[in-house]
Order: sequence, then C-alpha cells, then structure tokens
Amino acid sequence: MDFINKMRIRNTTIFIVLIISMILTFLVCVAFGSVKIEFKEVIDVVLRGMDNTEHYKIIYNIRIPRVLATMVGGACLAVSGILLQIFFKNPIVEPYILGVSSGSTLSVALMILGGYTLGFESVNSMSIFVAAFIGALIVMSIVILFANKVKNITTLLIIGIMTGYVCSGITNVLQSFANSDKLKEFTMWSMGSFSGFTWEKVEILIIVGILGLLMTVFIIKPLNAFLLGEEYAKSIGINIRFFRVLIVFISSILAAIVSAFAGPIGFIGLAVPQISKLIKK
Repeated sequence: MDFINKMRIRNTTIFIVLIISMILTFLVCVAFGSVKIEFKEVIDVVLRGMDNTEHYKIIYNIRIPRVLATMVGGACLAVSGILLQIFFKNPIVEPYILGVSSGSTLSVALMILGGYTLGFESVNSMSIFVAAFIGALIVMSIVILFANKVKNITTLLIIGIMTGYVCSGITNVLQSFANSDKLKEFTMWSMGSFSGFTWEKVEILIIVGILGLLMTVFIIKPLNAFLLGEEYAKSIGINIRFFRVLIVFISSILAAIVSAFAGPIGFIGLAVPQISKLIKK
C-alpha cells in the first residue's frame, strides 16, 4: 500500500507541475512577440477582458488562437502517436507513418498547383483545409480497409508507408510542373505552421480534438490488454479486428485535423510519447 500511495502522490505531483508549466508557457507565448505585452495585461485580457485597445486585439484575435491551436494540436499528435506506438508495438512509429500527412499534402498540391486545371480558379484557407482533410480521410479509409483484412500488423505498417510514398511521388511530379508563384504558396503551406489560426479554425480543431481524445479515454482498458498481446486481448473478449480499425480511425482523425489546418507537423507524435514515458519512470 505504501508503494501505491507513493506512486499516486508522485503522479499527482507530476500532473500539477505539468499543469502549472503549461499555464506559464501559455502566458509567455501570448506575452512575447513582435509587440511585447506585459504579463499583467495578458492576465487581464484572459481573465477579465479589457476595452477594445490595440493590445487587446493582438492578444485576443491573434495570439490566443495560435497558442490554443498549438496546445490542442500538439495533444492530438501526441495521443495519435502513442496509439500507433501501442498498436504497432514500435516506439519509433509516428502518426504520419500511415500516410495521412502525405494524403493531405497531395490533396493540397492538387488544389494549389493544379487548381486551375481542375476548375479551381481561386484558393482560400478554407478550401485548402477541406482539400487537406479529404485527402487525409481517403488515405485513412484505405488503411482502415486493409486493417480490417490483413492479419499481420507489420503488413499494415508497410501498406501505410507505401501509400505515403505514392502520394509523395505524385506531389513531387506536380511540383515539377508548377509555376513559381503557386510553388511558393504550396511550399509555405507544406512547411507547417499554426500562424494562420483564427477563432473559427480553433473551434473546429478543439471540437474534433476533444472528441478524438474522449474516444481514446474510453479505450484505455482495451489498450492495456492489447499491450499484453493480441491473444490475451482475445481471451478477455476484445474484438481484435474492430479494435484495430478503431485505433487507426482515432489516430488518423487526430493527425488529419492538425494536418488540414497547420500542414504537415512532424516529430511531435514521435517525441512526446517518449518524453512522457521518461517523466513517468
């Protein structure tokens, strides 16, 4: 019991420290930028609101949406990463290994680089989002189809990688034929950035992100059983085929919503689960 109590105290302490660190990081990110704003003023805007000053507009309309998007997007990629690492039993797997990011990139390339040919005379941020999300969903559907058919998880991993390479190859061909202005626009998107977030985009990201995170919470027990092996999971009544599809679906949706708005953001889904494990040790 002493060991269990110590672990609970330790975990609670870590959780509190991380929450405080997150709040402080939020305030620092909102305060610092091309226009420096005092912490007191940031806190006033966040907690009480202020009159319609220039600093208020900068904080509320520009910086807070970007910081919130970064926090929620990072959480989505991290959870997507840990789900796939558990699923494939491989610590170096990340969300985009299944080709979700490549699918988004290909769709956006078709929209920006080949838009006029396909009938899109003008491209805006929302049309790019729709294109990226549709591309991610198409790739996700392909992977889910195979996840329901193949028995070997390694085969599914190879299918995801191959799908990603095919999408990347087509994207490279489109880039080679694009004019310089369109190529620059596409390159800026493909670098990945949270700078274009508005409150409308943040709301969509939060809604989809929270739904994905809640679905993850509900499958924690089956995930723990899955960690002990598929045979053990079967023995306690888990439908392995359905569970495979569910993991791929949740992880892909979480990665897709971030890719659609922010472009391909790598490394987070790989690094954060590993850092979390180190903190828990």
